[in-house]
Amino acid sequence: MENSPASVPAESSAAVASHTPKASLAVLTLGALGVVFGDIGTSPLYTLRECLHETAHGGRVAAEDVLGLLSLIVWSLAMVVTVKYLTFIMRADNHGEGGIFALLAIVPEKLRASTGALRISAIAIVVVIGAALLYGDGAITPAISVLSAIEGLAIAHPSLEPLVVPLTCAILVALFAVQRRGTGTMGAFFGPIMAAWFFTIGALGVYHIVKRPEVLAALSPHHAVRYFAAHGMPGFLVLGSVVLAVTGGEALYADMGHFGVRPIRIAWLAMVMPALVLCYFGQGALVLSDPSAFENPFFAMVPTGPATLILVALSSAATVIASQALISGAFSLTRQAQQLGYFPRVNIRHTAAHTEGQIYIPQINWLLAAFCLLLVVGFQKSGRLASAYGIAVTGTMMLTSIVYYVVMRHTWKWPTPIALLVLVLFLSFDVPFFLANTMKIVDGGWVPVLIGMAFIGAMLIWSKGRTLVIEQYAQRFGSIHDALPRIIEKAAFRAPGTGVFMASSTQHMPPILAHVVERMHAVSEQVLLLTVITETIPVVPRERRVEVIELPSGFYQVIARYGFMEQPNVPDIVQRAAERKQLRIDPERVTYFLGRERVLGLDTGAMGRVAELIYGYMQRNAIAADLHFQIPVNQVIEIGIQLDL
Repeated sequence: MENSPASVPAESSAAVASHTPKASLAVLTLGALGVVFGDIGTSPLYTLRECLHETAHGGRVAAEDVLGLLSLIVWSLAMVVTVKYLTFIMRADNHGEGGIFALLAIVPEKLRASTGALRISAIAIVVVIGAALLYGDGAITPAISVLSAIEGLAIAHPSLEPLVVPLTCAILVALFAVQRRGTGTMGAFFGPIMAAWFFTIGALGVYHIVKRPEVLAALSPHHAVRYFAAHGMPGFLVLGSVVLAVTGGEALYADMGHFGVRPIRIAWLAMVMPALVLCYFGQGALVLSDPSAFENPFFAMVPTGPATLILVALSSAATVIASQALISGAFSLTRQAQQLGYFPRVNIRHTAAHTEGQIYIPQINWLLAAFCLLLVVGFQKSGRLASAYGIAVTGTMMLTSIVYYVVMRHTWKWPTPIALLVLVLFLSFDVPFFLANTMKIVDGGWVPVLIGMAFIGAMLIWSKGRTLVIEQYAQRFGSIHDALPRIIEKAAFRAPGTGVFMASSTQHMPPILAHVVERMHAVSEQVLLLTVITETIPVVPRERRVEVIELPSGFYQVIARYGFMEQPNVPDIVQRAAERKQLRIDPERVTYFLGRERVLGLDTGAMGRVAELIYGYMQRNAIAADLHFQIPVNQVIEIGIQLDL
């Protein structure tokens, strides 16, 4: 079994294997274009359209309002993405790895440790909430992105409008169906396609800006200020649509470990941001020339007909890539949550032997697929779906700022005034965006909130349940030092071979060993008490993987350490332990003893009946320990134990 995350010591950076990508800067930069920027890169499909629809009166938008909206969009991109994420947040890497769980890992241990009856620290709860909201984002992004691209068909040929929803659903089903094959084959094409996408939208923007160069005046922030002054509260609410321009900003941080900080910064500053700004300004220039274009300014940038169909094809490819990035991110997030003790064991399949990060999780894949299809069928149009988008993203962005403040103060020891100044700067954007999106809850914003609440409940209940299980084992079966003499005394017969007993704690006797000896009065000739610890670093170096402590009478304690981006392999651990202590172990004669808890769900437990029943359901449906630890199924003996939590 695995240790709880609170008991895992943080390691110094000197002891940690390098997690820096090895490819050339050019290759990494092109790869970042294809993976990191898919979500934010396809936002021009719907962002300005939604902003204009909220501002339009009588089917027209005033020129001053167009400039105000463009100013809000460009300064949001500059402050949220360039300043917040690329300049500050991406400094907080966990040995090269990014994302909200990686941010938690570099918070000092005393702040991460379990406290009081909650069994989980306040800062860990903040991270769990932020991570759970990302699942809501992961469900909405593929739906709104693909739907908004396919809607271009109705512009080219209005008679095709009835096909928009079925075609969108078909593309989404195909997208989720190919996930099991991995992204390695498609990955080589992602970068060039997205490069073509950014070049195309930038060039279209330049074409229309040349016709109405006065649109460039929106680069001045005073147009944004004037917009708020002129519109009051309705002007504030438009931030709920403006934020669509920066969705995907969190992906820059989450995917940092795949490409590194420098390639992401180069790709953003050299190509992505210029293309986005030109595209938004080009759409604005078009609306200034033709006010009727505000209905769908992106596809109005090309003549109706074949050009529209070509743009639909390119935008469809770009949105599929954007969706792929979010789906892969959900897989990575799930694995990190599982390894750190916040999620049940799931079936993780590695789709590429040469790339650690390429994984596939069937349960999460088809859960997201179901959510996406329900959203498309339920909302029908991307404009309606946009009302559900944003609250999950802005919630995560706000919580990331809070955890980053903790890192500044308590990990890096920045002076309080400087750390507070940075926090206030971040929240001056995050909080208005979040509050504006809360107004959309009735119109569909409840969807990501509901998805997020489900994942929040699951993660908190699982974390508390695992902690209570470990505590019960500790109370009922005592420490290894105290219990081992009694075990040796009762084991009258020593069977040939090696027995490996999985232990959730390095301090306490595995309960299944106590059960076997008490009932059978026998145990194997060699006994390994094996504990797998997941550390708060992505990868544990090979030389620190296995520690072996020799105990009396053929007993050995084996401690294996893995990073939260790694998958444990117990047979490999056993062989390394044998080499370390020159033990004679025949892999075919090793018997692995695993425990399986049956949670009773009684009213007498400390966890509460409802929470305990939910935990029991997740525990029963979690992937079996032998599959998770890559143990040969024909060498496993599983022993059940009843617990009231």
